[in-house]
Amino acid sequence: MENGKYVDGSLYFYAPNKVTGILPWAALLFLAGYILREIGAFKYGDVDVYISSLVMLYAAPPLYELANYFILSRILYYVPYHSPIHPGRVLTTFGAISSVVEILNGNGAAKVANINQPEKQQEVGRSLLKAALILQLVILSLFIMLAAYFQTQCRKAGLTPKNLRSVLTTLYISSALIGIRTIYRTIEYFSTASLHVTANFNPQTLSPIIRYEWFFWVFEASLMIVNSLMLNVRHPMRWLPRNNRIYLAEDGTTEIEGPGYHDQRLWLVTFLDPFDFVGMAKGRNMQRKFWETQEAERREGVTELAQGVNKSSTVV
Repeated sequence: MENGKYVDGSLYFYAPNKVTGILPWAALLFLAGYILREIGAFKYGDVDVYISSLVMLYAAPPLYELANYFILSRILYYVPYHSPIHPGRVLTTFGAISSVVEILNGNGAAKVANINQPEKQQEVGRSLLKAALILQLVILSLFIMLAAYFQTQCRKAGLTPKNLRSVLTTLYISSALIGIRTIYRTIEYFSTASLHVTANFNPQTLSPIIRYEWFFWVFEASLMIVNSLMLNVRHPMRWLPRNNRIYLAEDGTTEIEGPGYHDQRLWLVTFLDPFDFVGMAKGRNMQRKFWETQEAERREGVTELAQGVNKSSTVV
């Protein structure tokens, strides 16, 4: 966490946040998309500029979602005993699905935007974009449900330290901004998905969401700019330890470095069954509850220390 202390061997003084790499990459894609969009304002008949801009703007938001998956993964590592899933599986499972969304987005946007392609190819592109947008909303909903379930478990246990509340608040705000943007893009796309331009086509019959640019600036550009600024000002790793082996003890204040999670199953099995439903059916648990052993050892150590102090006082 941010504590202003020097990290031994670091040329930065501190240890840079691990999630940082994803955020500049997403911001760079947006920057490239907006630059190309500005070029398109002067060359609005240039197909290549239009395609490139659309692909960049569609590809960036899933990367912000990927950053959020990483953040939730680190939160679950920090409070492992209330995690409904192996923390590492949040990133691998949701991240893998996001990769599929990214591929669908890129290919779909490129095929739809290229008016020189045959109608059949454009139809394939429309289907890919539909699948990507719907899948993105489904994944986001499942992700929020997972985070909300975790937070509910923490509240029931009376475990709500300030740093945990802060990082979860940032996660929810970011997810809401991405969600609103995705809903806008879904409505925008479905309003033109079945459109077929003919000689008698009247552009004024198009939905206002297509005909007026302010929809884009309000529901896409401004939301993503706010999200980028927030993740810089309220960087989640300010409130979480850099080492994912460090977790919060059940007293809500003590931080302990443990052995970490060790799922003995094959990687492919953990990817396909992150909640270990097979294990539940067989009556076994994929998690080795290392925190219970360490908590018992910690309390035993405190008790022995207290007894030693009492004996010393008696002798005196």
